[in-house]
Amino acid sequence: MATNIEMPKLSDTMTEGTLLTWHKKVGDSVEIGDIIAEVETDKANMEVEAFDEGTITSILIQEGEKAPIGGVLAVLDGDGADSAPASEPAAASEEAPAADDAPASSSPAPAASTSSDGSRIKSSPLARKVASETGVDISTLTGSGPGGRIIRADVDAAAGSGSSQPSQAANAAAGLVAAIKARTGGSTAPAASAAPAAAPAAPAKAIEATAKEGDQTIPLSSMRKIIAERLLTSKQTIPHFYLHVEVDVAPLLELRKQINAQAEQTHGNKYSVNDFVLKAAINATQAVPAVNASFKGDSIIQFEHVGMSVAISVEDGLVTPVIKEAETKSLLQISREVKDMAARAREKKLKPNEFDGGTITVSNLGAWGVESFDAIVNPPQSLIISVGAAAEKPVVKNGEIVPGLRMNVGVSCDHRVVDGAVAAQFLAELKKLLEQPALMLI
Repeated sequence: MATNIEMPKLSDTMTEGTLLTWHKKVGDSVEIGDIIAEVETDKANMEVEAFDEGTITSILIQEGEKAPIGGVLAVLDGDGADSAPASEPAAASEEAPAADDAPASSSPAPAASTSSDGSRIKSSPLARKVASETGVDISTLTGSGPGGRIIRADVDAAAGSGSSQPSQAANAAAGLVAAIKARTGGSTAPAASAAPAAAPAAPAKAIEATAKEGDQTIPLSSMRKIIAERLLTSKQTIPHFYLHVEVDVAPLLELRKQINAQAEQTHGNKYSVNDFVLKAAINATQAVPAVNASFKGDSIIQFEHVGMSVAISVEDGLVTPVIKEAETKSLLQISREVKDMAARAREKKLKPNEFDGGTITVSNLGAWGVESFDAIVNPPQSLIISVGAAAEKPVVKNGEIVPGLRMNVGVSCDHRVVDGAVAAQFLAELKKLLEQPALMLI
């Protein structure tokens, strides 16, 4: 019996995947647990594991091609006739089982799977099911699928052309109309007293650019699609507000210099400014736990642990892996974990569970020379910290203008969860820790 190898759901936001590499080819035997392919998701490159055993008899999705979740990638132990092609997986997964697999007492007779001369008709289970329901003689059709296989589109086209008998759905609809006429005196119009349903407001359509000669149209990657969807949802559904403070980072930079000099002689780890920012943000979140929360309909969830999401720039966009239970980790542990996640993120080797559990995010554009910006809240979180570059500027100290090192730190907040005073309290705590960095090491 043929078994389909389908595109698995490898992350919570994944809707489709790109087949990067096949580790097996047609004719190869497959055991349960074998790594058969590598797939690019919206977050990382993931290995696809076999959940069945057998011999690969056909590959429907080639390297570089995309397939939705549930899409058929390949077939084990098939003859090319019993597997649904990649063009139909989503519909097939949502439909009821094929008619020839269901009890005869509750389903219409299945469409013939053999022609009049006894040869086998190459068709998908979904095509046969739809043919059975619509009364289409599948043996009269010419398939447009891989290898001439008859797919649902072929059956729908035949049914739409009037070459088949009325479908069961059409018969049922006709019977319903007749019943309504009998009960309402021949009229199918609604009663005059019934209030008409209000038509839903059409969503505003985005203004799209028009590509001209010489312009390049770049298809969205899976990651870019998810970024677009999530950030649009964030701006449309979350009432944002923004606060900023300026931080004297001269003490932090001096402490970092001393620690790095000592680290070279011991464990060799070099600390970045962002390592200290993360540690300060974690400690500030513990001091003001009201920001470590999420809006949930008629309630607010306040989290026990701090899941620190770290924004990392990669080739296709941005990922936010999570330092889990961050409040339990030292500065050294945080620094090493972020370095490891950043390296694997750029190689697309992060695992789906490494993106789960984030409760607050830090986005740092200081390395690009950006001094100040407002970030977009990362749902379902309620606060994101934006960190700018440390810059030399004249400051007033003891009544005199002197050179100083300043860094702009901001927060973007979900006002349903975090009030202005709470956000200001959090920023004040964060500023204190960054300006007195020894406090975060106690």
